[in-house]
Amino acid sequence: MPNEAKSAPKFRGISLELLQRLLERFRHRICEVKSMNAHRWKVWVSVCGTSLLLLVVAGARGQSTPAKASSEDAAAKPPKLAEEEYKNIQALKGIPAEQVVPSMQFIAASLGVECEYCHVPHRMEKDDKKPKLTARKMIGMMMAINKENFEGHREVTCYSCHRGSPDPVATPVITAEEPRREAPEGAKPGEPKPVFPPAEQLLEKYISAIGGAAALQKVTSRVEKGTLTAFGGQHFPVDVYSKAPDKRLSIMHLPNGDSVTAFDGQRGWLSVPGRVHRMSAAENAAARIDADLYFPLHVKTLYEKFRVNSGEKIDGHDTYLVVGLKEGQPPLRLYFDEESGLLLRLIRYAETPLGRNPTQIDYADYREANGLNVPFRWTLSRPGNQFTIQVGQLQQNVPIDDAKFVAPPPAPTTEKPAAP
Repeated sequence: MPNEAKSAPKFRGISLELLQRLLERFRHRICEVKSMNAHRWKVWVSVCGTSLLLLVVAGARGQSTPAKASSEDAAAKPPKLAEEEYKNIQALKGIPAEQVVPSMQFIAASLGVECEYCHVPHRMEKDDKKPKLTARKMIGMMMAINKENFEGHREVTCYSCHRGSPDPVATPVITAEEPRREAPEGAKPGEPKPVFPPAEQLLEKYISAIGGAAALQKVTSRVEKGTLTAFGGQHFPVDVYSKAPDKRLSIMHLPNGDSVTAFDGQRGWLSVPGRVHRMSAAENAAARIDADLYFPLHVKTLYEKFRVNSGEKIDGHDTYLVVGLKEGQPPLRLYFDEESGLLLRLIRYAETPLGRNPTQIDYADYREANGLNVPFRWTLSRPGNQFTIQVGQLQQNVPIDDAKFVAPPPAPTTEKPAAP
């Protein structure tokens, strides 16, 4: 988790004393939530994922996200750097402030730990814990290795050595299974290399498999209602609203309030009760893919080239793997059923200064709806958490007001600001 933001005697006319009282109330609320049984807390965190993490950080900053931010304002103001937004930034000086949280997520996933492993709760800027000091040295070492050996390209990351454990394994492990060995090149002369269909052919087959371009373009909106299943098999209602060409809103009705993820066609936002967070550039790129109602038609134009290979088996189905590549962007991995041509899995990545955070979405239970084959079940997986949405009711071409996708204004405070 990132460090707390720099404070000032007054913030937007609110006295420091009042801000401290509000923050203390916020901390008490977090303690109340954590006092739920551990299983329920794990469900809440796994489902909210990035949104909960970012919104808690936003609360620690003592800042509210504006309801609207014009593109002119965004262009006029350069993004804040990490050291301008947070206290005691050392190893990550110079990176955009919005990349601090994703970088912390990458470290946590690489080591298989939580924020408290390195940070003092509620005092993130403190250096009291040895793992935090070690992490700074390791970040410097990683950057030096890449600079001196790979021309600055990020080839080595935290995960290269840690593999989900705080302690890297330095000694080869003895296992009961015979290790897999790749056959050296030329070991089997005369054996033909596998030939895969061209990427364009597989993408066209995908469009045909879902019902064709004409049928897809007739869909202007989609409303899905279903059930979300998280860790431990707990179930929660979920609603998903999509509107052409690229608006999307999902509402997860959780015990402590709704968790919302949305993309308004230009920018995404996340919210949990009392907090609203505007997505970063990396988050926006991922949200735009999810929000594109005509993604099967547009994917060919989103990437400069495609690579085709044999994919892994998914639920017993052989797949072709199509990897979309574009300079300056992380790849997109698409797994298509060899027989039906349907998309069974999508893996996208969000770039951070330390490495890529992966998100995997598995699609299943395809059913016909108004001439289209639509997945009625999808499973979203990230390092450390996973949930599945099963759609029970689906409607298409129903009116959806654009206002539904607009981020709400910041929640008003319950106390009046103290006099300056």
